[in-house]
Amino acid sequence: MDGVLSLRLLSASRTATIGRVTVPEPTDAALIERVAVHDREAFEELYDDNVVMQENSDPEFRGKDFNRKREQDFFQSVEAWHDVKVLATAAHGDTSFSEWEMEVSIKGVGRIKMSQVAVRRWKNGKLVHERFYHK
Repeated sequence: MDGVLSLRLLSASRTATIGRVTVPEPTDAALIERVAVHDREAFEELYDDNVVMQENSDPEFRGKDFNRKREQDFFQSVEAWHDVKVLATAAHGDTSFSEWEMEVSIKGVGRIKMSQVAVRRWKNGKLVHERFYHK
């Protein structure tokens, strides 16, 4: 499947029922649909100008411009997407969660498997804080 993205979601509708949790728009359902196919406009439309992004316990990265560049750098480092699985997603109040498994080939590194949980906080339909927990 080199170069082809396979995304497994239980629902691709604008409101997804996953397990016993209904994930309302805009939360992970809309974001997952668009990010998984590398829709660059999703970042522009769904992320707040003052978004804060963080990896594990590393220092926070602040601002849409700075984080846009980080996202672009990551996507440019990927030679091939072999598999992407969304294992679980949930929402509570203004916070949404998604658990991912990905297998990608990174330039200069090779093929790797990644597991991560994304915790997202929303305000007025925009993503204001995104933190990734991964190994």
